[in-house]
Formats: sequence, C-alpha cells, structure tokens
Amino acid sequence: MLEEYQHRRLNVLTGEWVLVSPHRAQRPWQGQVEPTPTPPPASYDPGCYLCPGNERAGGARNPRYGSTFVFENDFAALRPDTPETRLEEDGLLVAASERGVCRVVCFSPDHGLTLSRMDLAAIGEVVDTWTAQFVELGGHPDIRSVQIFENRGEMMGCSNPHPHCQIWASESVPNELLKEVRSQSAYAAERGGCLLCDCLALERRLAARLVCANEHFAALAPFWAVWPFETLIISTRHRSGLDELSAHERLGLADILKRLTTRYDNLFEAPFPYSMGFHQRPTDGREHPCFHFHAHFYPPLLRSATVRKFMVGFELLATPQRDLTPESAAARLRGLTERHYLDA
Repeated sequence: MLEEYQHRRLNVLTGEWVLVSPHRAQRPWQGQVEPTPTPPPASYDPGCYLCPGNERAGGARNPRYGSTFVFENDFAALRPDTPETRLEEDGLLVAASERGVCRVVCFSPDHGLTLSRMDLAAIGEVVDTWTAQFVELGGHPDIRSVQIFENRGEMMGCSNPHPHCQIWASESVPNELLKEVRSQSAYAAERGGCLLCDCLALERRLAARLVCANEHFAALAPFWAVWPFETLIISTRHRSGLDELSAHERLGLADILKRLTTRYDNLFEAPFPYSMGFHQRPTDGREHPCFHFHAHFYPPLLRSATVRKFMVGFELLATPQRDLTPESAAARLRGLTERHYLDA
C-alpha cells in the first residue's frame, strides 16, 4: 500500500495528516526549473558582511574571529525593548506584543565552507556555541522558547552564503513547538512512554527509513514527511535540550550533522539547500519531562538539482501532499557515500 497506492499518514508529532501519492512521481515535469547552483565561494569575500574584519549594516565591524562568532542581528525580527501591549475587540480581533532576542551565529571564518565541508572539530565548536546560547537565552525570565535554525541556499531565503545560522528567542512558545509539546505530553499520558523514543526504536527495527546513525543520534526520513528528502535527527537517549547532552553526545551530534549534510550535497552533486532547526523543550520555567530533543531538515529539491517542491494549491488549501515516499527518499540518501563529492 505504502509504495503503490495513494494514502494519508499521520504526523504523530503534530497530530496533522499528510497525503501521499506515489504514482504521481512518474508524471512529466514542465514547470519552473531553478538555475543550477554555483560552485562554493572563495574563503574570503571583501563584500560579505559576515566575514572577519568586514563592516556590517549600521557601521558595526566584525572582529577577526577564528572559529564561531555570535552577534545581535542587525535586522532583528524580535527586540527585547518592545513595549507590552494588547488589543482585543469582541474576542475576534486579538493582538499582543512579542518581545525577544535575535542573534546570528557564524559557523566559521571561512566564507566558502558549509557544515558538510567543515571538519568534525569545527562542527563540534558550533554545537558547543548553540548549547551556550540555549542556556544563556533560555535562562532569561522573559524567554519561553529558543529556536535555532539555519536557512541554506538562496531558494530557502538565505541572504548570504557565508556559513551561519540564526537564533530567535521569543516571549511565547511558537506554534510548531507548542503542537509537539502537546502531542508528546498526550502520548506519555496515554501510553506511559516517550513518543520519539518509541518512534526511534520502531524505525530501527524496520530500518526502511533510517539514513545513518551513530551511538548518540540517528537520522531518518520520518514516516509522515512532507518535503521530498525531509529528515529527522533524534537523540538516542532521552534528552530535552542541547544543555542535557554530554560532551560525547555533542560530538555525536556534530558527526551526524556532517554525515547527513554531506549526503545531501552528494545527492545531486551540488550545494544542497534546506531549512534546518532544533526543537528543544520550552524555557518557560515548567518541567517538560516528555519532550525529546530533535532536529528537522526540510529540503525543497525534488528530482534533480533544478526541480523543487512548492507548497501550492491543495497543500495550501487542504492538506500537505508528497509524491516521493519517505522510504524511497531514505533509500536514496542511505545509498550515498559519506565522502563529499568535491573531495572525491
């Protein structure tokens, strides 16, 4: 049924359904074709506002940093000094102010690198930086969520190819995280276990959607995936955030990130675009024993390095839909070498 007939799958993390239509993968494509990605840029760009020593918007100048570099976003979507206000008209028009902090994390001083091209020690420093930022920002009494995410590639809205990510720490718990908190809590109340611990145990037993794994983390194409080569990274042990990972587990996270992103680049032998983000427990002062630390990768490329998936039509108006099954996507990713195509 899963490979031949249309069906829908439940996303147990959000409680929402995904329509899967495997037969549509054979239809001819005459839609928009994206330009082929360009080769990796040089290690330094004098016009890049993220490179060491260069000037950013507003006149601030970057230090000549040698590893990771964190700074307050010059065009922050959230600010800590926003006045507290609320609007409500008959319960129909409701708005409330939102305070927060937005930061940028440069992974490396090398303008031409990506996570897939960095060595393990350098990625380990990035993971350590993420951990320190989660602890610092999450410890603020007005911050209830710390969202770490990376947009890679122009088609994912990345405005600068320099290896970096963003951190948005917000006063409220965002929609997607809130849905996952509720689903995991409901699962624990009903079945007495951890939703993602049980999912990972099942996926390891079935092996159809596993991509790669180490002692501390596994990467898999989730059963309910929407994006063509969507993956989920899950910690092997029950952890609720980066701050609960041991030094060995943080290095294990660095390892799985490098191995997975290398496979992405090797898939079409091109720099592979994606949006990636970590979901960690809310920092709202409550206990969240049911929450399991994980990361989502949402890549848009579909059949080649030039054809991408858009959310349109039925997906915007009704239910997300996919043609390429998660099992097929996982098999393709699993079959790729972990040696980067540029190093071959």
